[in-house]
Amino acid sequence: MFKDQSYKTKWIKEKAHELGFSGVGIAQAQFMEEEAENLRKWLDLGYHGTMSYMTNHFDKRVDPTELVDNAKSVICLMYNYYNPEVSRSSDYKVSMYAQGRDYHKVIKKKLKGFFREIETTFGQFSGRYFVDSAPVLERDWAKRSGLGWIGKNTLLITPQKGSYFFLCEMIVDFALDYDAPIDDFCGSCTKCIDACPTNAIDNAGYVMDGSKCISYLTIELKEDIPEKFKDQMEDNIFGCDICQEVCPWNRFSTPHSEKEFLPGPQFSALTNNDWENMTEAQFDQLFEVSAVKRTGFKGLKRNIKFVKKNK
Repeated sequence: MFKDQSYKTKWIKEKAHELGFSGVGIAQAQFMEEEAENLRKWLDLGYHGTMSYMTNHFDKRVDPTELVDNAKSVICLMYNYYNPEVSRSSDYKVSMYAQGRDYHKVIKKKLKGFFREIETTFGQFSGRYFVDSAPVLERDWAKRSGLGWIGKNTLLITPQKGSYFFLCEMIVDFALDYDAPIDDFCGSCTKCIDACPTNAIDNAGYVMDGSKCISYLTIELKEDIPEKFKDQMEDNIFGCDICQEVCPWNRFSTPHSEKEFLPGPQFSALTNNDWENMTEAQFDQLFEVSAVKRTGFKGLKRNIKFVKKNK
């Protein structure tokens, strides 16, 4: 039976919430002119640091039809990872998003099932789904789809919900009803700018020098952490949540309900001594299915050594 565009849109949004996604918005698939200009400026300033992959596939980053032929819609989704009840036996900090199972694996599985349900209900279509795994400007698409605005800390902020969300997308070759962007509600607030210990956020906000961000320094950077950042790491050894912790909008954050994002008892019980004396075998066992694996054993030990030395 023929299903019209509005019905399909309504069905997709209801199904997204049924599957546990915290928000869903839909944008028209088209070339991102303004975002392309901003990305080019950001790269020219060298704010990507040693992340040379950011210069690859520029056209794909700003044009969804380069990823899916005849793309018409970008379905944007959010998945909550906020967990305020994390107990730690150590001073060393791991970003909240990385304390449970690797989100790529958890969300990709959900997206795969969602994709198949759409196909089963409405028939075959061409499309792809992404979880931080392809050259997709996910925050910009989420903004275009009305899920929130990109704040001064350069993260997507959703009214009455905050920013502790993973973002993912489906790019598909069928039309849907499209959502409109919403206003920016950062106002005159500068809490994230003032709180960033490495001054990675531009004084006016909205631009991040990635090469100064603690997340970059502890995860992406493969060389030694520059000494100029000593006394600025605030015990972070994998990622950083400071600009989210101080954001007033995150007072609306609510705990997630995803069991796989909860840290295991072994992780929560790690002491300073456990971190400092961790062996590679222990690292492999503890972080086998964790995003922390991205930094590698040597990278994590480098981070711990740098933080400890500058305490």
